[in-house]
Amino acid sequence: MKLVFAGTPEVAVPALDALIASERHEVAAVVTRPDAPAGRGRRLVASPVAERAEEAGIEVLKPAKPRDPGFLERLREIAPDCCPVVAYGALLPRVALDVPARGWVNLHFSLLPAWRGAAPVQHALMAGDELTGASTFLIEEGLDSGPVYGTVTETVRPTDTSGDLLTRLAFAGSGLLAATMDGIEDGSLKAVPQPAEGVTLAPKITVEDARVDWTAPALRVDRVVRGCTPAPGAWTTFRGERLKLVQAVPLPESTDLAPGQLAAGKNNVYVGTGSYAVELLWVQAQGKKPMRAADWARGARITEDAQLGD
Repeated sequence: MKLVFAGTPEVAVPALDALIASERHEVAAVVTRPDAPAGRGRRLVASPVAERAEEAGIEVLKPAKPRDPGFLERLREIAPDCCPVVAYGALLPRVALDVPARGWVNLHFSLLPAWRGAAPVQHALMAGDELTGASTFLIEEGLDSGPVYGTVTETVRPTDTSGDLLTRLAFAGSGLLAATMDGIEDGSLKAVPQPAEGVTLAPKITVEDARVDWTAPALRVDRVVRGCTPAPGAWTTFRGERLKLVQAVPLPESTDLAPGQLAAGKNNVYVGTGSYAVELLWVQAQGKKPMRAADWARGARITEDAQLGD
């Protein structure tokens, strides 16, 4: 089939690579979000998908909105058979959905109908799911509600961050998306409607969602820290300033600290929660680079009455 691939972040690149490598399909063009300011100089930078497509000599389309007339005109000129999508980052209007004969097929990082929305991996971790995966489905105008072509599963490991899990799913999902294109092309694959039961939503994680509540049990604190790493980053406050929590581990044998109470030894930093304590391993103070929690604590001169979340 002739394909137009839509995607933006680094997590979409493995799927683009898999389709470029396919001998059965041609990636005629790539659709991605416009260049965005990045870094201290805030200079405009192309998306990872745009950079990869340009390396491969593939035409890159960067509409401000996918309903822009110029973009729609070019899409019709290319006349793709199908448009695979991975984390494109913009809602597709009906006028765009109608262009490819076999529709737009999304690779979504959950086992649908669980975790429909922008942040499925973060929500799966924060909910304590032990199994997740990726799904390919035909895009409709509803939120991730279209019929499903296929799935792959992935076990959630005890120390997984959302970054860890998303990386594994990106590579597992790339094979699924390529196989889905093959099955659509040869007619061996039919999309199956999602069940009405088991629908959960995964909206974008806000900064406030990532704030740690020290009165919550240690397992909840652990899930929030892992689910929000690397983005948007779990955080708390210390002496009125924000402190990012990069890595922490629960300590079931420790129960003698009040919620938010800090205890710092020579090489360890502990914090009380609503159940047992957690050990902070890496933190990032406001305006600083990530550092070992013990190094941060020495510089902060932790006292006996020190408290997080103050």
